[in-house]
Amino acid sequence: MSKKIPKGALLSLVMAALCLVAGSAAAADAKDLVLKGDAKCTACHDEADAPELLGIGRTKHGTRADGRAPTCTSCHGESKGHAESKGSQPKPDVIFGRKGPTPASAQNEACLGCHQQDSARHLWAGSVHDARDVACASCHNVHSGIDKVRDKAAQPEVCYTCHAGQRVKANKPSHHPVVEGQMTCSDCHNAHGSAGPALMKRDSMVETCYTCHMEKRGPFVRNHQPVSENCAICHEVHGTTAENLLKSRQPFLCQTCHTPHGPTTPAVAGGGNAQPGWWNGSTITQGRGCTNCHTEIHGSNNPSLLNPTPQRLFR
Repeated sequence: MSKKIPKGALLSLVMAALCLVAGSAAAADAKDLVLKGDAKCTACHDEADAPELLGIGRTKHGTRADGRAPTCTSCHGESKGHAESKGSQPKPDVIFGRKGPTPASAQNEACLGCHQQDSARHLWAGSVHDARDVACASCHNVHSGIDKVRDKAAQPEVCYTCHAGQRVKANKPSHHPVVEGQMTCSDCHNAHGSAGPALMKRDSMVETCYTCHMEKRGPFVRNHQPVSENCAICHEVHGTTAENLLKSRQPFLCQTCHTPHGPTTPAVAGGGNAQPGWWNGSTITQGRGCTNCHTEIHGSNNPSLLNPTPQRLFR
């Protein structure tokens, strides 16, 4: 003997069935909102559900006239279980984001399928960011009309989410004009991989620095060896409290390599300082002015009149 269904429950079942039919019809009749073939996604993910996703239509990834533009499934996979589920929906095949459930390698495969051809990304494989499982979506937001990491003024804030130490240095008194918006991280670094150290855009730090500071390149008759080896030997490039991005003030920075003048110099036979008078350690230290005499510290074409053997780097 069958049980009688209450009128309220029966009405609820009928309404649910009607909604299901109406939803299926709407999905079947849905129009493409961004690209051809995306209707099966935008039938649900529309202005009411997730308007931020439709911002992709204002980017190169959503350009109708460009046949290379990907569809939703080009990046997120077919995701049939997600699209066809009537109950609790499983997630799409690929979910992008810094803390998403999809591994960074799988996320990046979707991006590199198109962008690997770009010469700026040829060295991504094995780079520092790749080795540390940084996903493209950790920095980029392809659904937004404005990708902050591609904006010169906003890019440092994206980088600082991981590189917090560089934020501190960039706000010190002596710094590159990153805070002022006149340059940005990608002016020196290639986040997608580099043959040089620290993801430098050039093959070495000095070559990267020479792109702006070309007057330091030379060639000079008398070269200061640290200049051609590594600018970071003397400079803290992200920012410091000393002038000219120096790691420490004169003469202490110079004395990390060069023997100081004056009392610390071994005395000559018979006692006394080898360099008496004004040419002594206390005067040099108080004056803090090695470059008062050694003005061409990056290199010079002039010989020393005091001692032609050492490379004095006088003007």
